[in-house]
Parts: sequence; C-alpha cells; structure tokens
Amino acid sequence: MTVNEEIIEAFKDVEVGSVFSMGEIKDLVYEKYGRNRNSVIPSDLCYNSSNWGVENTDYHNKVKRLFLKIDSGMYKYVGPDFDATSVNQYEFGTVRERHMKEIILETKLVGSISGKFFVPSYQRGYRWGEEEVKRLLDDIYTNGNNNYCLQPVVVRKREDGYELIDGQQRLTTLYILLSFIKKEFKPRVDLKFELTYETREKSEEFLKNIDETLADSNIDFYHIFHAYKTIEEWFAKKEDDVVVADDIYGYLVKYVKVIWYEVDENEDAIALFARLNIGKIPLTSAELVKAIFLCRDNNKEMNEKKQEEISLQWDNIEKELHHDSLWYFLTNSISGDEYQTRIDLVLDLMAKKPLDSKDKYYTFFKFDEKKNEQQLDEIWREIQKTFLLLKDWYENHELYHKIGYLIASKSKTLQEIYDLSVDKTKTAFKASLDSLISESINYGKRYEELSYDNNSDYEKISRLLLLFNVESVRQIDENAQKFPFDKFKEKADWSLEHIHAQQSEGMRKQEEWKSWLGMHIESLKAIGGYDDLVAKMQEAKSQEVLERTDFRELQEQAIEALSVEGNAEYLHSISNLALLNSGDNAALNNSTFDVKRNIIVDMDKKGKFIPFCTKMVFLKYYTPSEHNDIHFWGQNDRIAYVQAINTVLKEYLNFPIEIEREVER
Repeated sequence: MTVNEEIIEAFKDVEVGSVFSMGEIKDLVYEKYGRNRNSVIPSDLCYNSSNWGVENTDYHNKVKRLFLKIDSGMYKYVGPDFDATSVNQYEFGTVRERHMKEIILETKLVGSISGKFFVPSYQRGYRWGEEEVKRLLDDIYTNGNNNYCLQPVVVRKREDGYELIDGQQRLTTLYILLSFIKKEFKPRVDLKFELTYETREKSEEFLKNIDETLADSNIDFYHIFHAYKTIEEWFAKKEDDVVVADDIYGYLVKYVKVIWYEVDENEDAIALFARLNIGKIPLTSAELVKAIFLCRDNNKEMNEKKQEEISLQWDNIEKELHHDSLWYFLTNSISGDEYQTRIDLVLDLMAKKPLDSKDKYYTFFKFDEKKNEQQLDEIWREIQKTFLLLKDWYENHELYHKIGYLIASKSKTLQEIYDLSVDKTKTAFKASLDSLISESINYGKRYEELSYDNNSDYEKISRLLLLFNVESVRQIDENAQKFPFDKFKEKADWSLEHIHAQQSEGMRKQEEWKSWLGMHIESLKAIGGYDDLVAKMQEAKSQEVLERTDFRELQEQAIEALSVEGNAEYLHSISNLALLNSGDNAALNNSTFDVKRNIIVDMDKKGKFIPFCTKMVFLKYYTPSEHNDIHFWGQNDRIAYVQAINTVLKEYLNFPIEIEREVER
C-alpha cells in the first residue's frame, strides 16, 4: 500500500469529527504499519483553500481527502465521504490565516509596555519558581547590550486595557523585578503597566505591596513572594548590586523586548489559551514570521490579494519540503524535533541562526529587524529566492550529490554551504565544494593504514565509504540514478561492517550462537564437501544448552571452510569493510562473506535499500570474472574493490590507496 492508502486504512474505524495533532496522526500510522513517521504528511489528504471541493487527481495521491486543518498542526478527521461543497471553507482550512490578518504583531521593549493587563479566570495564578526566575535574570544580564527577545505576550484589546491570554508568568516576573529595582535602588522608576485579576482580586494588591507576613495565606501570594526573594538574593550575590541594578534596568528599557501578539477583539480567547497552554501547541517562530506578512498592521504595505498569494506560496513551500528526497538532502534532522515546521529550515538559513542557539524565537526576531529595513515584498522575494536556490541544488545532479555528501557526512552544515555560495558563479561554487570534499577525507595518514579496530579511524573509514557510494552513483552514465539520502538517513543504524568477518564480537547469548550456526550451515551446504561439519553444527543447534567452547570450536571450523588464505592480515582494513545495515543482529555482524551475501541478495529481491557500493561488493561486480569465486572474499576481491575506490575518488584522494601485494597460497 502507498502511505496515503495506509493513512486511510489506519483511520477507517476512527470516529468522524475527532481532532488529532500531526504527531498523533504520524504515530497512529507508524503503530499500525511501521511506516516512517516522516513519510506521513497529513496535509496531502487535507482540504485547503485551493482544493476545496475539487476532486483529488494528483498522480501520487489518487485518494479522497480525510482532514480539515483547523489550526496550526491540528486536524479534524472528516472521513472520505465528507462533502466539502456543502461547507464554508473559511470555517476550517484558512482560519489561522484569517486570524493573522486581524492581529497586531511587533516586538516591544519591556520599558515600553504600558496599560492594564487583565488576567481572566480561565488561567491559573502565578507559579514561576526559583529556577525560572533565576534563568530570566541570568539571560537578561549575560545578554548585556545586545537585543534580546522574550517569548510572546498574547493579548486581546479591552476597553480598559488588555486581556492577557498568554505570557502571564513572564509579565508578572518582569513587574516584580521592576518593583524590586524601584524599591531598593531607583525610586523614580515608573511602573507603566499593572496586572488585575478576574477572580483573585487580592493578588493585585499583594503584587503592589509584597508582604512576607501574608506570603503563606494563599498559593498565589506564596509564589509572588518567593519570586521577589529570589530576585533579592540574586542581586545580593553580585559584587556591586547598585551597578547591576542600573545595568539590568538599562537593558530592560533599551534592549530586552517581548513579542507583542495582539489578537482581534472577536478572537475566542479561551480557545486560543487552550491551544497555547493545554494543547501545548505554541506559537512557532515560522508562524510569527508568516504573521508579519499577513497581519493587519502591514495592510498598508500590501493588499489582501497579495497576502493571500503569499499564504498560498508559503503552504506550497512547506508541502514541497515534506518530500523526503528533498528534505533529507538538506538536513540530517531525523526526529523532526529540530524544526517545528519545515519552512523553518529556510527561515533559519536566512536568519543565520546558530546551531547552538537556544532562543526559540531567534529567527522571528531577525525577520522583525528585517522589516524595519526592507519592504515586506522584498523580504518575501528573498524567502522564495532562498527556497528556489535549495531546490536548484536538489535538481542539479552534480550539486545534489556533492552537497548531499557534505551534509550527510557532517563535514559541513547547510548554513556553511549556503554562505559559501553567496556571490559565487556556479563554476566557482562547484570548485569550492570539491575542495571541501577533498578536505573531508584528508586524514593526515595513508588510507590503507586506517583500521576498523582503531576508534579514531572508524568514522574516517565510514566517511570515505559514504563518499565512495555517493560518487559512484553520481558518476553513472546519463545521470541515471540519484543517491537516496532519504533512505540512507531513514536507517539510522548503518554501520561499518566487515565484508568477511572472522571474529565473535558481541555474541554472548545461546540464541545468537545458534542463529550463527544456522546461517552458516546453508553456506557450507552450498560449497559442498563439509557434510560431517554440517551434521555437527545441526546437532549443536538442536541442543537445549550449547556450551561456549563447543560453539567456538565449530565456529572456527566453519570460518576456516568459508575463508581463503591471507584474509586475516586485512581483516580490519578498508578492503574488507562496507556500509551495512545489520542493526543489533550480532550473529549477522560476525558472519562470513557468503552468509552476508545471501542476506544482501534477499534484501535486494525484496526491494530494500542497500547502499550502491555495498551491493556491488556482495554481488561481486568489482571482481573480474576470471577471479570470481561467488562464495568467498579473497585477495583478488580486495584488490578489485580498492581499485574501484581509487578510480571513483581519484579527484579527492590525497594519494591512491595502496593495493596489497601478498600472493595467496
């Protein structure tokens, strides 16, 4: 079945009207069919403004749509018999975009926040503890004279101020901090905002006059008081708290901002609060960037038709990035945790977000700065241009393989490659990529000296063999194939394995020993002449308890029968190593060539992905026919294998891998 057919089957017994997050949909299909979560794309089976009531005739997805997108990352299951023509599409698929047009989105200095903030009854009281308060203080102080953006404060306009929908904890802590600075250091500080409460009226008064004697009278007072004490103790530990107070206050009024997210008066505040806090679907950086283009505050710069066009183009970019072959060419992000939406990758690239940045809204803050320097139309063209550049790399056969290797091998990040491409002709860019590839396998030692049993060499051999695989596919005549980075990265347990193993690494269990014997019995039968050994192995395999010494004796005899002379010296060299996905199967890891070859052939028959060169090795494509013994891996095979590596990688190797000179007896 295709992935979309699996989604349909997985939801066959689900009640129509049920609401699911994207993650829950992916989990359901994975649990039922084992389908890779990254391949499950709910939006492919979702109604939206462009396909409403239109029959799904897409070549890959000739199935009926199942979902209505009701919010960011949230889908309502309507089933395959849903009549889209009978329902107003604006009740569902474009709700978020409509609401975006009604919001005011900006960054606002803490010193500029003013007015009365009303905390409604559906929210709990103040609950930040010592850890959260200290973290906020440390972040503000260590950031110093640099722009720093706190998480969103979500509000709805009221006649007498704002209803505080999200951000109560941060705003309350900032109020307590400013109150402390005013009381202890700077009495002329003007507290421009205040908080009032629908059901906890006494909390407002306590917040203005924090009294230790009342701290234990209710839970809100307790947390407010202890936040104040934490701030007091934090300042007391500083060498000169007066100077630090001046600094902190200066940072708050000049550099520290909140993301001000003001929704329309008609917004359902309780539903939005539930989404942000109970449903744990926070405002993402990408969603906020999108809102820059769609919110009403920017209507003077672009008309509604242009905003709708951007919204559709935005969704198309997101959908294209959900094609795994494109996505895993660009990133090694397998779990999906790194990017909340895939367009985040493009936005982060433009914002030059550092890999180690813990600022959830770093990218939004950079785009907020951009809009003060550039027209929104111009910024949007830059986003499109960046995406089209990535897509051009993907569609260019040579660039696809060279960039894909550098990212997959972790030699370079996409950001580094993107920065490298700026202001370069395509020819100069390709030359730079070739230099980076050469540097990635410049190890400062001869390649034939690399050894599997040397921990520092393991990754080096793996990288060299990955390049051999990628380049071998790239160099196939007429660009007939592309190396499938998506399939390679999907199997996270690809490892460096012996083509012909002669040891027992990791085999400690009875079932592993018996499995090893069973696999090698078939190979011994195939080459013939070992009936007695086969009988002993069958008997040992059937024993209830197999002694280690008995297994080792039979193993040594089987390995000797399935090996040719001269293998031992080159056991751990690159001429006896390949990338193989054997997972945790210790018996297979320690198997001889013929056993592994049979497994590879079986995998190939079933259409499973095998790295190109690994398949060539086990199917003996590199070995000339006059030296080809299908059951064994020997010197002639190793020589042919190394010659192939030298030929394919001649443009990148510092020097050819030396070919062994030993003559087999």
